[in-house]
Amino acid sequence: MSALHTLLIDGKRVITEATDPVINPATEEVIAEAPRAGTAEIDRAVTAARRAFPHWAGDEDARRSALEKAADLLVAHAEALGRLITLEQGRPLAGAIGEVHGAAGIVRHYARFRPETTAQLAEGERQVQVVRHPLGVVAAIAPWNVPLLLLIRDIAPALLAGNVVVAKPSEFTPLATLHLGELLAPLFPPGVLNIIAGGKDVGAELTRHPGIAKIVFTGSVAAGKAILHQGADDLKRISLELGGNDAAIVLADAPVESVADRLFDAAFQNSGQICFAVKRVYAHRSLFDALVKALAERASRTRVGNGLDPDVHLGPISNRLQFERLIAIVEDARERGATFHSGGAPLPGPGYFFPPSIVTGVGAGSRIVEEEQFGPVLPILPFDKEEEAIALANATQFGLGGSVWTADPDHGARLAARLDVGLAWVNQHARPYPDAPSGGHKWSGLGHRGGQSGYDHYVALQVLDRVALEA
Repeated sequence: MSALHTLLIDGKRVITEATDPVINPATEEVIAEAPRAGTAEIDRAVTAARRAFPHWAGDEDARRSALEKAADLLVAHAEALGRLITLEQGRPLAGAIGEVHGAAGIVRHYARFRPETTAQLAEGERQVQVVRHPLGVVAAIAPWNVPLLLLIRDIAPALLAGNVVVAKPSEFTPLATLHLGELLAPLFPPGVLNIIAGGKDVGAELTRHPGIAKIVFTGSVAAGKAILHQGADDLKRISLELGGNDAAIVLADAPVESVADRLFDAAFQNSGQICFAVKRVYAHRSLFDALVKALAERASRTRVGNGLDPDVHLGPISNRLQFERLIAIVEDARERGATFHSGGAPLPGPGYFFPPSIVTGVGAGSRIVEEEQFGPVLPILPFDKEEEAIALANATQFGLGGSVWTADPDHGARLAARLDVGLAWVNQHARPYPDAPSGGHKWSGLGHRGGQSGYDHYVALQVLDRVALEA
């Protein structure tokens, strides 16, 4: 790839001597060299953001106008940005273009979002009001699985609230984000939006920087814990969306064919590389065999390959580290006596391809059940009583999402409410609602995105309490 990719700092494109190779997971070829920020670039980005903050925080109309224009720009460049996502992340092109349109929808949502106004309280001559103030410089760090949308989801509310941003994409998938920075630069005053790139060391230096007021991160539990430590010295505000091991509980009255198709999509979209994907299925024993058969048949019809091929349903695993980890998880299941009804082994290379795999004969203690696979591998486990299914679903350190599938939605809702997760669904999965808060319990995160409570993570609430002086 011949395009020159640059950082965005203080409204200017910045070239660095140090670079990192970006590998196409479908071909294992280096497609670009991404610039890597050092201490100087991080300092420049944070300093520029701090300088831009007062004016940006004081002009709400300008913020909303810039976000509207940014949404239009995303739509106009959706195909080019989507192609970059496919090349660096692997997902099929239609899904990658859809990701860009989804990001545009998020930006437009926040351009028009009106925070709740807190009613002014009065007690005699005393008046009490809650006021929202922006925090300052927000460090937004994105993962590699949905690189553009998940970063935009953090940038848009931060900017609307009056904050300024230093953003860092994953070192595995920086290209679409860097290109977006180049496109967005004319829309924002210099310093309002800065985009740097690099690996974990760059992220650690950014999160430790004394000029950062807020860190918002999506990624692994291990990385989230490290960020908590890195931001602890000066008590930075921190929001984390971390891993998930979402369970789907299929009750005895659920229609198997309909549930199988929906479960398959919820588990295997983006080759299973979605935080909210279904990662465990607990099926009532009366329909267990039928559900396994239906899921395996759907898997056999699913074409895996290069995301630029229009006939491909699922792309590769996005990087070698995750590919090798997934293979190790599958081998652990095989050694424990698992049965693979589809898939079960990587496809011939080049490329990090793994077919959709339906697995039975595993239980507690196996990595495929205990860990977040983050790949196209789905264990199906039987249960006899609903109480047993709820207990099994909750027996994890994760608590991102979960679902119940049943012909009786009211009964399903009562059971889903007992799942120890941030998002509970009935007869659907992995569908956060834009105006509702999204976040996890336990090791799956801190704080929320979305809705009023998510927006309030980007502001400081101030209670303004006043009385009149007697003459």
